[in-house]
Amino acid sequence: MSAPTTPRATSEPSPAVLPEPPDAPARRPALDWRLRFAALSLIWGFSFLLIKVGTDAYAPFQVTLGRLLSGTAVLAVVMAVKRERLPRSARTWGHLAVAAFFLNALPFSLFAYAELSIPSTLAGICNATSPLWGMALSLVALSEDRPTRRRVAGLGLGFLGVLTVLGAWQGFSGLDFSGTAMALLASLSYPVGWIYVRRTLAGSGASTLALTGSQLFLGTVQLAVVTPLFTTVPDGFPVLPTLAVVALGALGTGLAVLLQYGLVNEVGPTTAQMVTYFIPVIATAAGVAVLGEQLSWNTPVGALVVLAGAALTQSRRRT
Repeated sequence: MSAPTTPRATSEPSPAVLPEPPDAPARRPALDWRLRFAALSLIWGFSFLLIKVGTDAYAPFQVTLGRLLSGTAVLAVVMAVKRERLPRSARTWGHLAVAAFFLNALPFSLFAYAELSIPSTLAGICNATSPLWGMALSLVALSEDRPTRRRVAGLGLGFLGVLTVLGAWQGFSGLDFSGTAMALLASLSYPVGWIYVRRTLAGSGASTLALTGSQLFLGTVQLAVVTPLFTTVPDGFPVLPTLAVVALGALGTGLAVLLQYGLVNEVGPTTAQMVTYFIPVIATAAGVAVLGEQLSWNTPVGALVVLAGAALTQSRRRT
């Protein structure tokens, strides 16, 4: 649900800016990057299933708050071990608060609310439209991103895939419009946040890990303020939904960010962002196999078209 930290990436809690080049050659990680790439794909792919399980017992805002709390705790431990310094500039904290809203608080909450009425498979496929939104927005907001025939074709192909997933030729019969709209808005929120980050936080001087941890902390604060206003204290804490929320935060938000951070450092953002194309496949397989969600032919076919379009928008002609 999040990937490299450029506007042409995927979703989820991404670091605020691209990692700065290391001053000295980094020690080779013990675990091959391909295995970490596969682990990241699985973690983010299963996140939609975990959201669905969490909302069985908790309100969407409570799921998001628990997710952010767990994810922030993981990053806080890592930052303490590495003795990372928090940003000192009030201006940086202000920009991080906006980034936390668009990259964490808003999309996480929208996905949780969406899965009250739509399958986790559909939510995962909607998440795959994030690169398409990002490409469309970057053409308007980022002057250096020039449209090419290939990227425009990818954008058109991607949204044709969205219409296929939604069954447009059937008049969208059986589709829950509110849930689907919230999932698509969540996917749109990510590139809005990426573009904002790119314009405001690049070159801030703080490390990527410090910025990411601070961003998640501010997202947690935002949900801690909002959640009591719209929810009541749960009557109980069922084991399975509670574990799902904790895993969603600790793995899908905390550990996933660390894996992504390492992949971007080691193999670069172009390779790392390929995780985008595995997330909906895993989310669909998990929803069908574990939750028993129904799958019509147009859902996987449309998802493949969406992914093909997203791949075209990310591609660049060789020179």
